[in-house]
Amino acid sequence: MKVVLLAGGFGTRISEESFIKPKPMIEIGERPILWHIMKLYSYYGHNEFIICAGYKQHIIKEWFSNYFLHSSDITFDFTKENRIIVHNQHTEPWKVTVVDTGLNTMTGGRIKRIQEYIEDAPFFLTYGDGVSDVNLDKLLNFHKNHGKMVTLTGVRPEGRFGVLDIKNNVVNLFREKSEMDDGWINGGFMVLEPQCLDYIEGDNTIFEREPLEKLAALGELMCYKHEGFWQCMDTLRDKEKLEKLWASGKAPWRLWKDA
Repeated sequence: MKVVLLAGGFGTRISEESFIKPKPMIEIGERPILWHIMKLYSYYGHNEFIICAGYKQHIIKEWFSNYFLHSSDITFDFTKENRIIVHNQHTEPWKVTVVDTGLNTMTGGRIKRIQEYIEDAPFFLTYGDGVSDVNLDKLLNFHKNHGKMVTLTGVRPEGRFGVLDIKNNVVNLFREKSEMDDGWINGGFMVLEPQCLDYIEGDNTIFEREPLEKLAALGELMCYKHEGFWQCMDTLRDKEKLEKLWASGKAPWRLWKDA
């Protein structure tokens, strides 16, 4: 399945670094957090990615254009018409499409803009700033078995985000957070049927508002409850926490064995 990554926002809460690069390109262990997320999907066999870029989207494109070169052992043979010889390739079997979905486009609008790339098939969707050890095989099986339009992964972190009212894994209500809220929140790592894009009007649509609220009201939004690790990188403090976990060699989201 294809994996759609939302990577176009301004990242204003972590402006210490996002003023020079998109938030998904901020590094954890010398690799962008976007790379960490992609490695999780790749671990479960999903290697085709569509990145919804926007703010400083050229940086994402440039990073991927150099990724093969920087990750492989190379000989530059200037005696033979500048021939490049690849000795050992250390890159993943990825196919990456980076789409400029606009500077000020909202999350729903970004998803709508990449509609032609998903080819009317179910797809994964997540945010470009959160890592987890969620079992994607179990998530996908859960989605296939209930037959609804959208599955999101519910998590219970320290902070408070969008709130879910859940009964028998059916999301009965989806709304924005308030200071009084507690419990399960939307952690991303979604599975979507292509029909759900019909609920997105255009660039100004925030996916987490009208579309998900409507789908919840129709009984078409389901929650896969994840009790394991999940952490977004919303602030510099979050980044430092993730850096410490990675440096310890015990990062919960690192399911793969290679560097």
